Amino acid sequence: MSKPTDNDINVRLIEKINQVEEEYDKNFSNTQKILMTTDGSITAILDVLYGKIALKTLEQHFEAATEESAKLVNVDAGDEVNYREIVMHKDDYPLIYAVSYIPLKRLSKEMRDDLVRADIPIGRILKKYNAETRREINVIQIEEASDKLKELYNTEEDFLTRDYTIIMNGEILMWIKEFFPIDYFTEI
Repeated sequence: MSKPTDNDINVRLIEKINQVEEEYDKNFSNTQKILMTTDGSITAILDVLYGKIALKTLEQHFEAATEESAKLVNVDAGDEVNYREIVMHKDDYPLIYAVSYIPLKRLSKEMRDDLVRADIPIGRILKKYNAETRREINVIQIEEASDKLKELYNTEEDFLTRDYTIIMNGEILMWIKEFFPIDYFTEI
């Protein structure tokens, strides 16, 4: 078996997108593909597409990590994590809904203060503190809309989702799952 080369680095993501398209008999737009596979900031992409977007925090609290959430961020069950649900929007038009778990012990005090104090997208917080990070995409898929998503987006459509981790200093800084209706971002 040959060792992957630098030129093969994105093959896994391309294969994931192709598999989801085939499995659901869909052809995604280039924008949808970019949003699902980027290892950069979704916030930056949305800012370019729509002008500066805003974020509304729907729910945020500290909690003891459950067995499930502890596995997502590689901490012990019981460690304190920040749970956050947000929607990125432009002029109250919802663009992307996201859920995240963030182990508090891996954030600087300043980053933690920004995270809990204001409706600031994670991409902007990381940029503000010049955090050297990378994103590792775990899953790209289509899911049925939950009642919350149906209400938030006023749709019965299925949702494109992805979940990924943001890695800093070799450790998981945060786990994020993003959602948007499958009929979004098809024209741009």
